[in-house]
Parts: sequence; structure tokens; C-alpha cells
Amino acid sequence: MPRATNRPAARAKRRATLKLAKGYFGRRKNVWTVAKNAVEKGLSYAYEHRKLKKREFRTLWIARINAAVREYDMSYSQFMNAVHKKGIELNRKALADLAMNEPEAFKAIVDSLK
Repeated sequence: MPRATNRPAARAKRRATLKLAKGYFGRRKNVWTVAKNAVEKGLSYAYEHRKLKKREFRTLWIARINAAVREYDMSYSQFMNAVHKKGIELNRKALADLAMNEPEAFKAIVDSLK
């Protein structure tokens, strides 16, 4: 009995991987063994960076809020403590957006906390 390989599935898997390698430079885009390694590494970076993106945005929001409240002689920690005690249900993303785009509204929040 001849050896049976699942050729159609193997070919489809390779085609899918090479499709993910589209746009890579040199042999990374069209040689199976090189493309497979490049795609696997790229996918692992993509997974890791989706997690890092969340941390980086939180850091950005904190920096923006801190810069905005410094104008009103408060620190970030004092501001956030007052926000939580007052029961204001705005997250850091919303507060940073207000601080950047709606300074009057942000000033009203700061004034209500003092």
C-alpha cells in the first residue's frame, strides 16, 4: 500500500503562511523555510505588542493628566485620589482626552475637586 500524505492540506498551510509573508524582503517572502520562521516570529511579536500597546497608552494618559493638573497646583496622585473619593466615574482615557481637547471641562472637574 502506498504511503498516504495529506498533500492538499499541507499545500494550503504553506500557501497561507506565504500569504502572511507578503511584503517581506528577499527570500523571507517566497522560500517556505525562511518565510515560516519570519512569519512565526512576526506573529509572536504581534501578540506581545498587543499587550504592550495597552501599557503604553495608559502611560501616555497618565502623563497627559499629570501635565494638565500641574497647571492647577496638584499632582497626578492627589488628583486621582480626589477623583476616586468624589466618585467621578471617568477613566484615565476620558480624563486625558478632556485635558487635551476640552480644557474648560477639565478645569471644571479640577475646580469641583478643590
